[in-house]
Amino acid sequence: MLTDDEYDYLFKLVLIGDSGVGKSNLLSRFTTNEFNLESKSTIGVEFATKNIQIDNHTIKAQIWDTSGQERYRAITGAYYRGAVGALVVYDITRQQSFQNVMHWLKELRDHASTEIVIMLIGNKVDLAETSRAVSIDEGGALAEQEGFLFMETSALDATNVDKAFETVFDTIYANLPKKNKEGDNAEGASGPTTGERIQLRPPSVRRLSRSSATDEKPKAQSGGCCS
Repeated sequence: MLTDDEYDYLFKLVLIGDSGVGKSNLLSRFTTNEFNLESKSTIGVEFATKNIQIDNHTIKAQIWDTSGQERYRAITGAYYRGAVGALVVYDITRQQSFQNVMHWLKELRDHASTEIVIMLIGNKVDLAETSRAVSIDEGGALAEQEGFLFMETSALDATNVDKAFETVFDTIYANLPKKNKEGDNAEGASGPTTGERIQLRPPSVRRLSRSSATDEKPKAQSGGCCS
């Protein structure tokens, strides 16, 4: 059995979006099942890890929480490198944070691999009944237009948080080259040995570049919505 410091695959994922949309609390809810009502804006970049199991393999999820504040944006570019997944987060109670999604998409195009799994997250769905400013249809339409996965979440009450992260990691894993996933039963092949650490190349899920008119866009995945 692998220890906490051993894993079969390493998936790096970045959380991006405006300051105050709840990225840090999404991270802490997923990794430690905690929520901090008095959390402060992230300065620069922070990250946390969590081991998850997919298809009898241990995946080390390395999740980077990037600051959404303008004055820190210049230092975050390097942290996109090597990412195989991204959650682009907006606050469903702030229309401006939704409009700024296209800015964050540009950041991904400028700094991340062109082959990356992306999920659009509408956070703070616990406030949907009283303060919603962005409809689920708007979020879903943008995700479908850009070829992203999509889900609405609440870091406060944990709605869809695990499901969102797990969907992204499952999608990354599902699109790995077949030879990387062959089990011990495959003739002449075996899975990673105990302690073997593998840094993955980003899977070919979709290309951010839309220069090719023949690229087929995946449908946006509709996530669980508000109650």
